[in-house]
Amino acid sequence: MRKKTFIKIIELQTEQSKTHLDEVRSIHKEMRGYKHDFHNHLQTLKGYIEAGESERALKYIEELDYGVMNTDTLLKTGNVSVDVILSAKIAKAKSKGINVTVKANLPDNLNITDVELSIVMGNLLDNAIEACVQSTETEPFIRIYLVMKSNMLYFSMLNSSGDKLKKDGRLFNSKKGGYHGFGLRRAESIIEKHGGWIKYNSEDGAFSSEFLVPAID
Repeated sequence: MRKKTFIKIIELQTEQSKTHLDEVRSIHKEMRGYKHDFHNHLQTLKGYIEAGESERALKYIEELDYGVMNTDTLLKTGNVSVDVILSAKIAKAKSKGINVTVKANLPDNLNITDVELSIVMGNLLDNAIEACVQSTETEPFIRIYLVMKSNMLYFSMLNSSGDKLKKDGRLFNSKKGGYHGFGLRRAESIIEKHGGWIKYNSEDGAFSSEFLVPAID
């Protein structure tokens, strides 16, 4: 029984890793597309200006500006790994109509590995997105705050949710069955391994997650 459970956990983590990789590839592909088109846009604008078509040039610039503002580009937190992880999840959230706000400022080098960051933040954000989708909130939201407190990495997230959840041990019950809690347990084990803590709170209409962990020597 324990062997089957272990195998199922490995399968779940492998599936999550593939999903995350696909999300990152999607953002990278979109950004490469804009870079590829940049030269063509400049040539078009140059042609309008040389032809004295200033109004058409301005309209073209406005259309480009609108497209850029509505494109999910990489977040800039100061840490490249966190940028990629958060950007992929934010793109996923926005595709589901969820409003995401982020305030983050981090150094580039942290003691926690990229894989560990992906597991911890990826699982927390996946749960937040799921909660937003299941909530009855007309304007679902996710608010993320991520900073250093001395040598400690502090993460706080508030998201839309449904009714207040009941705790099952240290975690909260979920509408999803099976191995839904394994992702959060894995996140907890990583944070605790580094000497930090992680906790959650559920209220009617909102759910919060936060952790504090040593991240710099």
